Amino acid sequence: MTLLEPTLDHMVYPVPLRSQANRQPQRLILDKGYDSDPLRQRLAERGIEMICPHRSNRSRAPIQDGRKLRRYRRRWKMERTFAWLGNCRRLVVRYEREVTLYSAFLNLACLMIVLKRL
Repeated sequence: MTLLEPTLDHMVYPVPLRSQANRQPQRLILDKGYDSDPLRQRLAERGIEMICPHRSNRSRAPIQDGRKLRRYRRRWKMERTFAWLGNCRRLVVRYEREVTLYSAFLNLACLMIVLKRL
């Protein structure tokens, strides 16, 4: 949780052609480990909506209603994709030092996943 904001500061986002000013995500879908009111407030000041389920031992009343958590239910698709990429040992261990080679193997792994699913 402490590295979330420095990570957001150092990320490079694709800039849409229409609006050059919007260089940050509109919302973040996170797991229960990120449930913190101060973090929600800091992200809201940045203009980022935080979507994550509340912890079961939360002392304060829940802030977020169930409508926004519908987006969280679809998070499994990304987790499943990461699991499929985790089956490629060359990507997990990262033998390549060059970013271009690693990117090429990542694209190849994605192609193999898509072809396997067809």
